[in-house]
Amino acid sequence: MAACGGHKSFDSLCADQVPPPAACNTACDPSSGTGDATCPSGFHCAAAGKCDTLCTPTGNECGNGYSCTTDGFCQSAGDGDDAPPVDANCPTVQFTAKPVTPSIQLLIDRSGSMLDDFADKDRGGAPPTDTSDPEKYQTVQDALIGTQGVVTQLQDKVYFGGTLFSGDQNVTCPALKSVGRALNNQTTLSTLISTNRPQPKASTPTPDSINAVTADFMTNPPPAGSPPVIVLATDGLPNQCGSNNSTTTQSVNAAKNAFAHGIKLFILGVGTIQNATQHFQDMANAGQGVQPGQPNAKAYMATDPTTLAAAFDEIIRGVVSCDLKLDGGSVDPGTAQSGTVTLNGMPLTYGTDWTVDNDGVTLHLLGTACDTLKSSTNPMVNATFSCGAIIF
Repeated sequence: MAACGGHKSFDSLCADQVPPPAACNTACDPSSGTGDATCPSGFHCAAAGKCDTLCTPTGNECGNGYSCTTDGFCQSAGDGDDAPPVDANCPTVQFTAKPVTPSIQLLIDRSGSMLDDFADKDRGGAPPTDTSDPEKYQTVQDALIGTQGVVTQLQDKVYFGGTLFSGDQNVTCPALKSVGRALNNQTTLSTLISTNRPQPKASTPTPDSINAVTADFMTNPPPAGSPPVIVLATDGLPNQCGSNNSTTTQSVNAAKNAFAHGIKLFILGVGTIQNATQHFQDMANAGQGVQPGQPNAKAYMATDPTTLAAAFDEIIRGVVSCDLKLDGGSVDPGTAQSGTVTLNGMPLTYGTDWTVDNDGVTLHLLGTACDTLKSSTNPMVNATFSCGAIIF
């Protein structure tokens, strides 16, 4: 980390000179230090994974009182300013991005229709007779806490908690059945889900339930550095407590409220849901902070048990793989877009490929960048920010 101070800074010739020196395109390993042997004499390895130089031996790029070192830094010539040489655009801070342990609250629809099969055959709570088209609720249970369920496989890497929600008759709405978030929580979640099956004719008060989980995250915050996430699985459009009136706008607002509190929300549709495509897309965008003009977030829809299990797996493994911790300090989210983030040496675009969470330490890789990270054998993510974006 290079601290900000009153010392002189110097511009990169690779960034400012047209055309840049040929060695600027040479890839190098910044983790090996600035003196990476890959870079030729007169160059050092910069945070972006490319050789860089601030000066030439015979030039005057450093100005009076400074000389150019053999690896392309400007060094004080002994006028009392003995600060370490620094790179362009204000002294920068380089972070190494490391995996985090996220806190995920599973918000599972417990309405009566979750007892139906994927063809929406109303059994009235009776067990299925056709095992080729299983009950939706049982399929959710298997996908999460079954032998090959994603919670079963990742319980040591995620603080998992669960909330079942419904508008049960003759009880306070929303009716919530919850367990707190913890590592190795599969057994507790299994008991919650298996012993609190849906009740026939129960409704789907989604906005109130999202707000309740958001409030719980505020009251019981996750461990430091653990990003909070809601994974919502539902098989219908939202209802208002006390009636079957649609509350799509309120649900979108609840997702926006969660994101405003630093909580990402992913939505998964269970079964074929009529007239719900736009609402689910709106929910996905709201829950992931997508702004007008930006690419849509993914709205997950599962119309059979196989795609349901795959969707849960993709959502949760994506959070585990693509939420990273900036090790060594924090960033002002309001000015984070001024930073440079690279994946395997390739620069990423702010807003499309990456964002920084409100906590200032969680870096989210998005879309194709997230896919690349998950498919890389030994991925390297580096982030560099000017000192004006750093919170010390």
